[in-house]
Amino acid sequence: MDVARLAAVDAPRTARMLRQVREATLAGRRAPMAPRPVIGQSWERMLRGGIDPDRDVRSGLLTAEEVRQRREESPLRHVLPVLREGLLSVADVARHIMVVADAESRVLWREGSPSVLRRADGLGFEVGADWREEVVGTNGVGTPAVVRRPVQVFAAEHFARSHASWTCAGAPVTDPRDGRLIGVVDISGPLETMHPATLAWVESVARLAEARLRELHLDSLERLRSVAAPVLARLDGPALAVDRDGWSAAVTGMPYVRRIALPKPLSPGRRWLPVLGTCAVEPLAGGWLLRASAEPPGTGGTGRLVLDLSRPERRLLTVSDAGGTWTRELSERHAELLYLLTAQRAGRSAAGLAEDMFGDPSRTVTVRAEMSRVRRYLGALLLHRPYRLREDAEIEVLLPGNPRDLLPRSTAPGVARRRTAQEAR
Repeated sequence: MDVARLAAVDAPRTARMLRQVREATLAGRRAPMAPRPVIGQSWERMLRGGIDPDRDVRSGLLTAEEVRQRREESPLRHVLPVLREGLLSVADVARHIMVVADAESRVLWREGSPSVLRRADGLGFEVGADWREEVVGTNGVGTPAVVRRPVQVFAAEHFARSHASWTCAGAPVTDPRDGRLIGVVDISGPLETMHPATLAWVESVARLAEARLRELHLDSLERLRSVAAPVLARLDGPALAVDRDGWSAAVTGMPYVRRIALPKPLSPGRRWLPVLGTCAVEPLAGGWLLRASAEPPGTGGTGRLVLDLSRPERRLLTVSDAGGTWTRELSERHAELLYLLTAQRAGRSAAGLAEDMFGDPSRTVTVRAEMSRVRRYLGALLLHRPYRLREDAEIEVLLPGNPRDLLPRSTAPGVARRRTAQEAR
């Protein structure tokens, strides 16, 4: 069902139809038609979580000081001009409001049509509001943060009944440095303001914001490079300058390394780092100077890996070793590969992993390329021939309470088998 096009032709009729679908689905009755997959899956999460569709969410606002602090810490503050230029000029005319939320779906900025802002106040859609999906239900801020892709929520597709007169379109914004979710930009308004192009419009502006963040990051690396160049010129051994997130600005005496996984927090002194091994860590303006020793990589001692798959929207890997502790948000592909390796500690060949991932053992080139990328941040904790995690590494996997939430978008046969095995227990 193309809700956007139907609503553009006859918004009231489409809203009535969606209300029938929603009420039947939530009551466990046969609906006249199935909801869109992204909406139906969100409703399932709400029902499993026991969310009350009649709950009044007009509470729990952050204080003005808490909002100010979050704004100062949010990378999105750097791209507000991009968002305003791309969205507000049209939003006010179209009777929309622009909403910018952080990674926790807290509303930090809200601008646009004054009359629509007043209507949003009545829904509790205010600055400082908690608009997470598990708090408010299916919506244009919390749901894109969960599924990590643009989502439009029209009328009764909202889980909360009080939001059935509203339409929202939201797109996640990720940090180009590490793919981490940093927030959601949303356009919302009354039901009659629905337009088929709204979602594409919001998504394009979110991508422009990410492009601007990428430019800012490259500018910061260039500044660090100018600081590091005279320092590196005086050194004899291998060394590199990285920013606080581990991105390389300059290298000497060694092959170029695009990024180094850094412990959080990192402090000066001798530290063991993936890929490099033991290093002398020294502060630089805007980053760190890493001076590699002659000690070969892989001598960092026994490591502990925690693969956190407990939340569908966020896949985290935490590694603790002699160099400290660092956490990385994983792509879905890397989360699949590491999950399969944790389930098979004896290891898998490239052909075996290709079978597990794609159902095609011949796709070894793709597997090897991805495992090469994984090795960049796992270093000696990942072995090959066959691919396996180091035997003396302590491994913990955190799984969701419901097996269906285990990498829910994954179509890898190996993951599907493990998901089915979990459901059968």
